[in-house]
Amino acid sequence: MTPHWDDIRIFLAVARSESLSGAGRILRIDPATVGRRIARLEEELGAPLFAKSPTGYVLSEAGQRLMGPALRAETAMQEAAEELAGQAGGIAGQIRIGAPDGCANFLLPQVCAAIGAQNPDLEIQIVALPRVFNLTRREADMVIAVSPPTAGRLTVQKITDYRLHLAGAVRYLRAHAPIESLADLRGHRMVGYIPDMIFDKELDYLSEAGIERVSLASNSVSVQLNWVRQGGGIGVLHDFSLPWARGLQKVLPEHFSLTRSFYLVRHADDRRLERQNRFATALVEGLRQEVQSLEART
Repeated sequence: MTPHWDDIRIFLAVARSESLSGAGRILRIDPATVGRRIARLEEELGAPLFAKSPTGYVLSEAGQRLMGPALRAETAMQEAAEELAGQAGGIAGQIRIGAPDGCANFLLPQVCAAIGAQNPDLEIQIVALPRVFNLTRREADMVIAVSPPTAGRLTVQKITDYRLHLAGAVRYLRAHAPIESLADLRGHRMVGYIPDMIFDKELDYLSEAGIERVSLASNSVSVQLNWVRQGGGIGVLHDFSLPWARGLQKVLPEHFSLTRSFYLVRHADDRRLERQNRFATALVEGLRQEVQSLEART
């Protein structure tokens, strides 16, 4: 028996949220109904799709085999909806972007606001988390990453390079010993990432400056920026974040400068979705222009 699309939709929601209640919130239906529909689907297929664990509902072997066809069915339904709606006008519907919080805080709001102003029927969601997103499980429709993934059915497009420098509050620099070389940093309080929470090697900035101890640490770029702005110490900051905080000054820019890149990552099946293609084009162009504009002001 061929499963109903509505049951497949519920299966995907449970797989992504790992709970009946989470799937119910996504689908706006009662969790008990979600459970009955999953039980019906399992009966039709003759195999359990989930195993209950202390952390929630985990895909069984049969559930893992169903994920591929279910995702293809979801993409086909999205394509059909786009065909029926037509795409002669603006971009419509919901698009969720996952991004590291530096990009999410200092770049995406203004870029996505501009895209949204041109497309009033578009709903944009930004998930700002300092971690890697799982596109196969559809935690987001597209992801901005600081290093290109090397596995999975994904498409990767380089967006732009961006630069980082050591920086400190002017009042901090006036009140503390002068910094004339990287060796002088050892006498200052350093702001940076919590070492065991650095989720990508590209974010291990301070080690490139020879700094081993971080006095003020956070997994959030925004917290780090505010610590530096409040005179807590010296940190490595994105050039594009500096215009957002007054009273900051680059430190040893001639001795220490980093270049990193942003990449747009999408599931390979989504290349057929014209709505997402158009949004991705506008997003990439907007981010390139915004980084260039903000860096020119530092």
